[in-house]
Amino acid sequence: MQRVFVLSSDRKPLDPCHPARARKLLKQRRAAVFRRYPFTIILKDRTAAESVTHPHRIKVDPGSKTTGLAIVQEETRAAVWAAELEHRGELIKRRMTARRQLRRARRNHKCRYREPRFLNRASSRRKGRLPPSLQSRVENTCTWIERLRRYVPVAALSLELAKFDTQKMENPEISGVEYQQGELYGYEVRQYLLEKFEHKCVYCGAENVPLEVEHIVPRSRGGSDRVSNLTISCRSCNLEKGNRTASEFCHPEVQAKARRSLKDAAAVNSIRWTLFRRLQATGLPLEVGTGGRTKYNRTRLGLPKAHWADAACVGKSGADVCVPAGLTPLQIKARGHGRRQRCGTDKYGFPIRHAPRAKKFQGWQTGDLARAVIPRGKYAGVYVGRVAIRHRPRFRLNGIDVHPKYLELLQQADGYEYAQVQPNR
Repeated sequence: MQRVFVLSSDRKPLDPCHPARARKLLKQRRAAVFRRYPFTIILKDRTAAESVTHPHRIKVDPGSKTTGLAIVQEETRAAVWAAELEHRGELIKRRMTARRQLRRARRNHKCRYREPRFLNRASSRRKGRLPPSLQSRVENTCTWIERLRRYVPVAALSLELAKFDTQKMENPEISGVEYQQGELYGYEVRQYLLEKFEHKCVYCGAENVPLEVEHIVPRSRGGSDRVSNLTISCRSCNLEKGNRTASEFCHPEVQAKARRSLKDAAAVNSIRWTLFRRLQATGLPLEVGTGGRTKYNRTRLGLPKAHWADAACVGKSGADVCVPAGLTPLQIKARGHGRRQRCGTDKYGFPIRHAPRAKKFQGWQTGDLARAVIPRGKYAGVYVGRVAIRHRPRFRLNGIDVHPKYLELLQQADGYEYAQVQPNR
C-alpha cells in the first residue's frame, strides 16, 4: 500500500504516513488535502521543527517508454512509494516528423514558404544537445525527482546507469574484430540475402526463378532498410503481398526472423549520461548501479518484473530492500502542457484555423482534474476526470459535455495524467 506524503504547517516535507493515519488526521481536521496526485496532506498544528524525520532515497530505473520510480526509507530499507512514469518521446517524434514532411511539401509546392536554411544550424546547437524526443524523457524524470523532494525528506539518489550493447542484442555470438566488420563484411546485400535464405522464395519456396529483395515489414508501415528487415521473394509473391507484413501474409515464421527494433536501447544509451549529470547537479549523494545487479536483486527478492520493482532494486542499496505486500505503483503519463501549434493547416499546408491566445476560460484550463456532479438529465451522476475546455460554457469531461457550474476543481493541470492501479484481491 502506498504511503501518504505529509507536509508540515510551514510546508516542509515530513515522513510519509500510513493511509489510515492520514484518514484519521483529515477526519479530526488536523490536516487538509494538499494534493491529489501524489496524495499529499498538510498538517495544521505542527511545524518541521517540532517533528522528527528520517532520510529517504529516491531510486530511478530509466527507460525509453517508461521510467520506474521508488522511494525507500534509508534506515528500514522499506519501500514507501512507487510509480511508473510513461514518456511521450514517441509522440514528439511522430509530430516532428509530420511537421517536417508538411514543411517540405510546402517548399516543393512553392506555397510562399521560406527556403530551407543550413548555415545557421551548427552554431545554434550546443554541445551535448539532445533532440526533443530524448530531452523530454530527461526533463520528465528530473521534474518528478524535484517534485518528490518537495514532499519527502530525501537524502540520497540511486540511478541505474544502463548501457545496451546493440550489436550483441542483434548477434549474441559477435566478438572481437567482428564489432568493426559488421554483419555484411565481405558481402553485398543481395548476395548475403540469397545465401541466408538458400536461393529460395521465402513465401512459396520457388527456386531457379528471378528473386527480388523484399521488406518483411513494408516501409510504408514503418519498416526500415536494415538487413534484418529484408528477405528474398519471387515477383508474384512480392506483388501479392503488397502493403502487408509477412505475418499478415500468413507467413509468421518469416516475420519472426525480423529482429526487434533497437531504438529503445539506443534512446536509453543516449540519455543516460545527461540524466546522470542532471542528478549529480542536485548535490545529493548519487549511487549508480548496473542492469545486471538490478535483475539479480529483484530475482533474489522474488519481486515481479516491473519498472517500479526494478527501481527499488537499483544499486547496492537494493540488495536488501523490503517491499510491503499490496504496494501498487502510481501510473503517471506525460501529456504535455498544451498545444504548441498555433495554426492548424489542411492537407496542403494552408492555414484553416488558429488557436486562441487565452489558455484559460472561466478559470479552467485543459487538463485540470475535476469532479462533476450532474443532478438531472440524461447524464445525471458523478464523474471524475481531466477537463477539455472550450471557449464557451460547455466543457468535455469523460466524453460528455458539462457546464462549468457543475464542476469542482480537484487539481490543476500539471502536464501529467494519473491512474492508481488497484491491488488484486
